[in-house]
Amino acid sequence: MVRRRGADGRIPVRTLDRGASSSVAAAEPTGYPGGPYDTSLLVKYEHHVARHIWFGEERGPKKELKVVGHGLKLTSRVPLALPPQMESWTSSFHMPFGEMSITLDDVACLLHLPIRGIFWSPQDVTEELAVELAVDYLGVSQGQAQSHVRSCRGSYYKLEWLYDIFVHHRAASSWAYATRAYLLMLVGSTIFADKTFTLVEARYLLLFRDLDGCSGYSWGAAALVTLYRYLGDASMYSCKQLGGYPTLLQCWIHEYFPTVGKRGENWNPAGNCGLPRAMRWSYRWGVLKVDDLRPILDELTPTDAIWRPFEDHRAWRVFDEICLYRGCLKWGESVVPYLPDRCLRQFGYRQYVPSPPLDCMMVTNIDVDWISYHQSVVDVIGSSTVATTPSEVEDGYLEWYYRVSHPRLVSPHRDAPREVPVPVYDVGPSDPDWARVSTLIRRYLRQVNAEEEDPQFSDLFEALHISRSH
Repeated sequence: MVRRRGADGRIPVRTLDRGASSSVAAAEPTGYPGGPYDTSLLVKYEHHVARHIWFGEERGPKKELKVVGHGLKLTSRVPLALPPQMESWTSSFHMPFGEMSITLDDVACLLHLPIRGIFWSPQDVTEELAVELAVDYLGVSQGQAQSHVRSCRGSYYKLEWLYDIFVHHRAASSWAYATRAYLLMLVGSTIFADKTFTLVEARYLLLFRDLDGCSGYSWGAAALVTLYRYLGDASMYSCKQLGGYPTLLQCWIHEYFPTVGKRGENWNPAGNCGLPRAMRWSYRWGVLKVDDLRPILDELTPTDAIWRPFEDHRAWRVFDEICLYRGCLKWGESVVPYLPDRCLRQFGYRQYVPSPPLDCMMVTNIDVDWISYHQSVVDVIGSSTVATTPSEVEDGYLEWYYRVSHPRLVSPHRDAPREVPVPVYDVGPSDPDWARVSTLIRRYLRQVNAEEEDPQFSDLFEALHISRSH
C-alpha cells in the first residue's frame, strides 16, 4: 500500500481487520509517519511526545524529563534514585516487539506492598480541615498547624515538617503521632510523590487515622494508579516533569531490561532474606544520554527482555491471580485502566491481539469489579495458551501492533514518511547474560560495518565467558 503524507503530517490508510476483539472503526482513519497508521488505539497520539521526536522536535533545550526526587533532603530516611529515560505511553510501554507494562505483580515483588484490599475514596480536605487533621492526628498545636498550612498555600504539609514532628514525638514516646507523621512522610516521598518535590497532600493523613485498619487498603494499586497517572502526563509533549515513585520505574527497567541503563546489585538474590526486590538494585550513574538511549531502545528485541524476572522471588511473593484482573483501578479521584491482556508474555502466556482499551468513564462500579475479579481473569487467559517460549505471540499480533502503534522513536529520515516493517524475530532464551550478549554483538557488528572501534568489545568477551559458565 502506498501512503502519502498530508499537509498536517498525517497519512490516510485503511484499517486492519482486528476481528471479533475490535470495535468497528472508520473506513478511512488518519495515520502518522512511523505509525500509528490506525489511530483507533492511540487516540491522543497527536499530543504525544513521540510524534514530535519523530520530526526532531524536543520538549525544550533540556530533553530529559525532570524527575521527582527527595534525595537531597531525605537521603538518610527514604532512599530514592533517578531512573534511566524511557519513553512511555500511559499505562504501557510500546517497545519494538510489542507492549509491556508495570503490573500489580511487579509492584508486589519490587515493593512488597499488598495488592489485595480496598480502594480509597477520600473526602475533600480544605485548609481548615488540614489544620484540624494535623491537630487531631499529628499532635501539634492549633497555632502551629495554622501557621504551617498557611505557609504551604493549600491543603498540604511539608515533608521536612513531618520529619521534625516524627523526631519530636519519637523522643516523647508518643508513638501514634510519631507513626502517622512517619507514614505520611514515607508515602509522600515515595508512592505518592508529586511534582512539588517538598509537599504531601493533607488528605493522605486520613489514611492513617486508624493505624490498625490502614493495612486493609490495596497499597500496591495505589502506587500503580499514581505512577500510571504521571506516566500518562509525562508522555505528552507539553509535560516537563514526571511525578510518582521513580524508584519503582527504575527497578522495573532494571529487572526487565538488563542491557538498558547502568544497574548495580546490592545483594545475591538467593540470600535476600525476604526483602523487597527493589532493594536488590543500586543506582549507578552512566554516560548515556537521551539521544544515546533512543536508538538502543529502538533496537531491542524479545531476547533482550527478561519476561518473567521474579521466578526466583516466589518464596517471598507468590504470584496472585488478581494480577490478571482486567478493569479499572482507582485511588482517590484517580481512575486508570489496568490491562494485563496487553502484556500477557509477562505472565507466561502467548500474546494475542487484545481487546480495545477500557473507557473508565463508562465503568459504573469499580469496587464491585475489583472484588469479583475472577470472571475478568477467565476472560483474559481464556483467549490465550501458555507460552512455549518466553516471547511467544500468536499469528497476526505483530501485524496488528505495528498498525496501531508507534514502535520506534528515531526516524532514519526525519522528513520522509516510511513504512515500518514488521520484524521477524528468532526465538531465543530469556536470560540476562544472553540478553547482554546479543545486545553487545549487535552493537559490535554495527561498529564494524561503520569501521569504528567499539569500546565495549571487551565486555562482549566477559559476557561470553559468563554465559559459558552456565
